[in-house]
Amino acid sequence: MPAPNSRIRSYSLFGESSQLPDLMHCETIAARSVLHDWELEPHRHARLHQLLLVVSGGGTAHLEGEEFALAPMALVNVAAGDVHGFSFSRPTAGYVVTLPDEMREELTTHAGDARVALARSRVLAADEAIAATVRLIGQEYAGRGSARSLVLRGLCGCLLGLTARAARGADAVAGPAAASTLMRRFEAALEAHYLEHWKVADYARALAVSPTHLSRVARAATGAPASRLIDARVIREAQRHLAYTNMSVTTIADTLGYADLAYFSRVFARVAGLPPRAFRARLAS
Repeated sequence: MPAPNSRIRSYSLFGESSQLPDLMHCETIAARSVLHDWELEPHRHARLHQLLLVVSGGGTAHLEGEEFALAPMALVNVAAGDVHGFSFSRPTAGYVVTLPDEMREELTTHAGDARVALARSRVLAADEAIAATVRLIGQEYAGRGSARSLVLRGLCGCLLGLTARAARGADAVAGPAAASTLMRRFEAALEAHYLEHWKVADYARALAVSPTHLSRVARAATGAPASRLIDARVIREAQRHLAYTNMSVTTIADTLGYADLAYFSRVFARVAGLPPRAFRARLAS
């Protein structure tokens, strides 16, 4: 693991600090990887959603502290804000499609199920429809044809939809619990409001169900009550900071809205199995 920085590095685009200069961005995997010896260290994009397609070659994707092998026709969905990095074999060919989060939101406004499916970083198996769409995006992005913006929006919407469909297909194979509509809505609400420290009753009210019913559905789907999932989402963010920054535990607690450090440490230990300082020490060892 790279030496921790004062904060998780947050880039607009693979190390750039400027905003996207175009409607969206598409480039080859090699374009930037060769500049960094095919190693892209863990970083995050606060307001960018990325889709990476491996055409040939492979390597390893590092997503939220987990490692995933990459092979030809691997599709990596990287949600905005998630920590990710890549180690590619030489040479690896493929594409990286980057969308402003505002564009993703606009394209999925009336597709709540797709928004939830795209909210988690993961590695999926691409089919030929996905590969063909990515190739078309690459061609259209490189050109300056008439109605370019409209065509790119349509192709990007298609890519997001196909990616969401692939994610749902993978979840369906994993088990019927993934198909729970209420659970998907809860996951989306949790992602939107976890830093506000909503209670189970707040989520239940927003979802128009009773707190008891919400917890029953959560337990059936995950084995844990809704309250545990709420705590786990905040602590997952704390784990990111502990792993990828040198921020103090006190600063991390304050950043995540915990006024009481002792309470934060107790919640962290209950979720992670050990206190925050011990968690960081274990990573260092």
